[in-house]
Amino acid sequence: MRALTLAGHGSLDHLAYRDDLPEPAPPGPREVLVRIEAAALNHLDLYMVGGLPGITIVPPFVVGSDGAGIVEAVGSEVAHVRPGDRVAINPGASCGVCEYCLDGEEPLCPRYRIFGEHVPGFMAERVVVPGRSVHAVPDGVSAEQAAAFSLATLTAWRMVVTRAQVRPGDQLLIWGIGGGVAQAALQIAKRIGATVWVTSGSDDKLERARALGADHVLNHRTQDVPRVIREATGKRGVDVVIDSVGEATWSRSLLALGRRGRLVTCGGTSGAMVQTDVRRMFWNQWSLLGSTMGTDAEYATIIGELRAGRLLPVIDSVTPLAEGRRAYERLASGDQFGKVVVRVA
Repeated sequence: MRALTLAGHGSLDHLAYRDDLPEPAPPGPREVLVRIEAAALNHLDLYMVGGLPGITIVPPFVVGSDGAGIVEAVGSEVAHVRPGDRVAINPGASCGVCEYCLDGEEPLCPRYRIFGEHVPGFMAERVVVPGRSVHAVPDGVSAEQAAAFSLATLTAWRMVVTRAQVRPGDQLLIWGIGGGVAQAALQIAKRIGATVWVTSGSDDKLERARALGADHVLNHRTQDVPRVIREATGKRGVDVVIDSVGEATWSRSLLALGRRGRLVTCGGTSGAMVQTDVRRMFWNQWSLLGSTMGTDAEYATIIGELRAGRLLPVIDSVTPLAEGRRAYERLASGDQFGKVVVRVA
């Protein structure tokens, strides 16, 4: 079986295309065998190359947290999909029986795992996954779109809808509009009826973001983002900030945030340690919110959006599996606008 694998941590030199991996075992009663058509990269995949605290891999470790394909076989207790169905795969899985799972909060499960991080991922010709992880997608959605959809859209939906509770008329700031989560957040916020500010260090990306529906675009390399926002809003600031950058943007995010504002973060690509003036936090009654992945119910909701032809991801590039390292290099460059996809089939 062909796959893109990781043999160790530290550099892209540890990535290897293999054509000699064993086929997966037949699916169990509640499992599904999927022939992967396409997979997509996230920044998580770059972190896996560098190494993450507490994460141990067994080489050859199949990479990739996003994938989509065609069902080849189903377990005896799986009834919602059948062989031949085209499916997208929820990149997160939980135990299903702990207090958090029973409350419908699967990402808080102590045994929560992400494919391509805690367990092997989707850049392989065939994978076996829990039956509840797969959802049928219509023929009108391409394999590349289905592969690029799940992790970024699920993350953005939880951030915008569940955690920040964005409402019509809210002012929203999104940092770094070149990435998949930021672009999904933009689409979701515009569907709600928010006014959206986006940033990038590239004027070209900002123009493309305007075409996606952004109301205001700011070059964070050449403009003072919080000052521009404060001046444009009569010193009021924005209601919500979507910040996954961390150290490099945190203080500016708070300067742009208005009274009763909500800042929601799902990562720290520039660094994990941030500083907050607690006096400004309590005086302005801010809510500083963390968010990770999404629940099974939220995934079902976004799949409904996909089936309706909404929230379609922007595809930056498509690379053959045998040239998978080139896809990683594209993502690492920061030049991408949208999702970097690997064609597996």
